[in-house]
Amino acid sequence: MSSKQAAAALAVTVAALQLGACSRGQPPVVMPLTVSVITVAPRAATFNEEYVAQIDASNAVDIRPRVGGVLEEQLPVEGERIKRGQLLFVIDPQPYIAALAQARADLAQSEATLEQARRDLARAQSLSELDAVSQQELDAATAKNKAGLASVEAGRAAVKTAQLNLGYTRLTSPIDGVMGRAQMRLGGLVTANSTLLSTLYEMDRMYVNLSISEQRMLILQGRLGQGLNQNTSRTPAFRLFLADGSEYPLSPKLNFIDPAVDTRTGTLAVRLEVFNPQGLLHAGQFARVQVAALQDPAAILIPQRAIQELQGKNYVWIVDATGKAQQRDVRMGLRLREDWQVEQGLQAGDTVIVDGVQRLKAGMAVNVSRASTGATAAIARAQ
Repeated sequence: MSSKQAAAALAVTVAALQLGACSRGQPPVVMPLTVSVITVAPRAATFNEEYVAQIDASNAVDIRPRVGGVLEEQLPVEGERIKRGQLLFVIDPQPYIAALAQARADLAQSEATLEQARRDLARAQSLSELDAVSQQELDAATAKNKAGLASVEAGRAAVKTAQLNLGYTRLTSPIDGVMGRAQMRLGGLVTANSTLLSTLYEMDRMYVNLSISEQRMLILQGRLGQGLNQNTSRTPAFRLFLADGSEYPLSPKLNFIDPAVDTRTGTLAVRLEVFNPQGLLHAGQFARVQVAALQDPAAILIPQRAIQELQGKNYVWIVDATGKAQQRDVRMGLRLREDWQVEQGLQAGDTVIVDGVQRLKAGMAVNVSRASTGATAAIARAQ
């Protein structure tokens, strides 16, 4: 007899027994519920903490003109790599050339006036020795000479300012980087220290910014000791995952931990640094950061779907030595993919029900169907 035929015969027999029992006024026979179970077996596991992060350039410089005028030239193309000192924009220099010429002419006039004042002072001093001029005339000549000196100094400062303003009409790159989008087109009128022309991004090194809650930071520091602080040999290893789920090939390093907690959010700012030789990372990208928070050589892990919650407390269904289902309160720890760490409530050898818990009642007899770890994971992915 095949297995299907045997199952059919068993079903007919059970139905007949139930009918007979009902006809005699007895309750029907209830077949034990079949559930899927696993046996708790501690194993070594590494638990990772995961955080949402945003990537930023290690240096971003806004290019704003120091002088106003009409934008005449834009040399680099948007998105082009540029070198430090490379010419970026040119503002119409003609007004500043004229201003420089005017400042030089005023300086020359002041120098001529000073020369005459010096001669007048020397003549007055000579005559004063002979009592040929009054003290008032000598004082006037001295004051005129000092005024001439001040006028020359002011003229030189004006020339220097005009030279600087003329130089500011040529905007060069302060860093090696990549040129962003141009915010002003040729022929546009720019305002000194105000108009944004473009932004330069230093892309060889990128920053990965994330925030860790104050509570989580204390937990990590307790587990990792001083290794979470920068510039130590025990700094934990970080892994960077991009938006498509792929892992970035280079490992970021801890760069900075904010010494103060943000009182508005209760979080602590953490910054990582990673090299970007292929230009895969861009400012503003979102990513995920994983850090190994705990290594447990004998972790008790069970599938997350086996965990039930009631009024803020967690429990699982187990099968006791008599083959009956019972509730067991548990305290949960960290998650590891489809599994969840049990910190308290289970021990090696316990039989935990992972599927078929919806109709269970305490003390109910059950038939168990053993599932391996791989089968359990496959069921979890299918659901």
